[in-house]
Amino acid sequence: MTTAETEHTSHSPNTLDEAAQRALDYYLNPKPTDEVPRKPPTAQLFMVSPDIDTETLLANASEDLLSISAIAADLADDVDGSRRSVILAISRMAEGVHLLVERAMDRLEVQAAG
Repeated sequence: MTTAETEHTSHSPNTLDEAAQRALDYYLNPKPTDEVPRKPPTAQLFMVSPDIDTETLLANASEDLLSISAIAADLADDVDGSRRSVILAISRMAEGVHLLVERAMDRLEVQAAG
């Protein structure tokens, strides 16, 4: 017998079975850890943190809508015809949604005060 054969045959079948079971348990049945379990990855590139309160979410949405409206209005100055009409419509839609968000923020403020 060669050295490799001697080493292989020197292990008892029970030892090999135990090692195989430990390897399977390690990969297939990991012990729980104290870490917070991570959620499986999603296809989303960006996510909103679940810990952010409603008022903060609405405030950020309000600011973003104002930015969209301003960008669209500025762009409308650089184009003519039907393209200008579309861009102005986008600006006005953003302004309308901004008003809705502002109203929701006002209602939250009233609820918090009363």
